[in-house]
Amino acid sequence: MASGLNGPFGLRFSGDTLHVAEAFAGQVTRVNRATGATTPVVTGLASPAGVVRTGGELAIITGGGGGPEATGDASVLVAPSGGGEATVIADLEAYELANNPDGQLQFDPETGESLDALSNPFSVLAHRKGFVLVADAGANAVLAVSRSGRVSTYFVPPTVTSGACAGLPNNDPEHAGCDSVPTGLAYGPNQTLYVSTLSAEVPGEGRVYVLKASTGEVLRVIRGLNGPTGVAVAPDGTVFVSELFHNAPQGPPGEDFDPASIGRIVRIGPNGKRTYAAVPMPTGLEFHRGTLYASAYSVGIFFGLPNAGQIVKVNSSAFSSP
Repeated sequence: MASGLNGPFGLRFSGDTLHVAEAFAGQVTRVNRATGATTPVVTGLASPAGVVRTGGELAIITGGGGGPEATGDASVLVAPSGGGEATVIADLEAYELANNPDGQLQFDPETGESLDALSNPFSVLAHRKGFVLVADAGANAVLAVSRSGRVSTYFVPPTVTSGACAGLPNNDPEHAGCDSVPTGLAYGPNQTLYVSTLSAEVPGEGRVYVLKASTGEVLRVIRGLNGPTGVAVAPDGTVFVSELFHNAPQGPPGEDFDPASIGRIVRIGPNGKRTYAAVPMPTGLEFHRGTLYASAYSVGIFFGLPNAGQIVKVNSSAFSSP
């Protein structure tokens, strides 16, 4: 659908208009669904990971690393829906420091150094009862942010203690195991919200939590995933999960390594059947008007492929059994 992008992470439709957060370009880009033409609409951002249109504005989350002139390190920003200058409305790292939703030790008591990423916003979704919800991978929490910039904790997925995560050292003994690391947000049928969690990339320990959207109550958990980085849900309850680093080499790749072999999307039918589509390095997912859209080559720059990012349509025929 579109190509030449640099780090396409989150993508969201508003009507037929698609916006993409280009993390390594530091910008939000509008994509013409008919022609694939791309237009930068908000620039100078610190590693934007997600964008969503709500009302007459674009809400943007940034994860840091954009340089001294970039706007919005670990923040929620707003910009006019047609593009323009972005303004910070919420400092998510400040909220983490003050509230620490997952309760883990934040700093080494001897050196004072942070033990983990404090805040790393990864996905944003319009909040049906407020402004936006943010999956903060660093805070291990889903946060609700009002238009005035008030931040509150919406959902804290538990530390994973099963399988290879059991007993793994963490920031403190009370939280041994794998950090949950929320990565994706999507609404599903029957007033549900789906939250994908990376589970420290431990194979088979990734989760998707299905919540009651109005309260954040856990209704069920989809298990057995490999490092989920995004989630989308069809009206019939079919769930799609991106696995960014599926099939990635352990250590330096060999001479015959093909970057296109990394990554896949898992389709989980209403009956639980799983099928798979080979999509290179997918992160953001969006199911829109009967079609699944995904980012591809979202971290191509890690493999010497800058500006290789794409937005692709993933047809049903792309999925097959393993």
